[in-house]
Amino acid sequence: MQIHHLSPDYAVSPQISPEDVAAIVQAGFAGVICNRPDTEVPHALRADALRHAVEAAGLRFEELPLTHQTMTSDNIAKQVELAKACNGPVLAYCASGTRCSVVWAISQVGHMSVDDILQKARSAGYNLEGLRPTLSSMAQSAEI
Repeated sequence: MQIHHLSPDYAVSPQISPEDVAAIVQAGFAGVICNRPDTEVPHALRADALRHAVEAAGLRFEELPLTHQTMTSDNIAKQVELAKACNGPVLAYCASGTRCSVVWAISQVGHMSVDDILQKARSAGYNLEGLRPTLSSMAQSAEI
């Protein structure tokens, strides 16, 4: 399992397994957010299996399956609320961590500069430069 920190309270990872939960607990996370639809994974890695393992370890488990089509402003806001509900550092996962990074990046518009958002993502191993026009447009709209 690879954990990539985007902020002190938000990290992302490629797909996790129930065997990774002990390391997630040891890393100090309060919760896990699954952003990967069950249709993309085998039964053993579906959200219910991971929910059971995560909750059995005493952590909060949230589920918000995301695709490019469902990366809406409502779902961005929901991800922020789910992260807050964990009351501590959260690990979000999907296939590679990219969707989780994108949802984080969009949620940071208005709180950080576009350059800083992209730099944080790049430092964590995610090149979101293709998202720059969207982030810049959102930042301009937020200034109005």
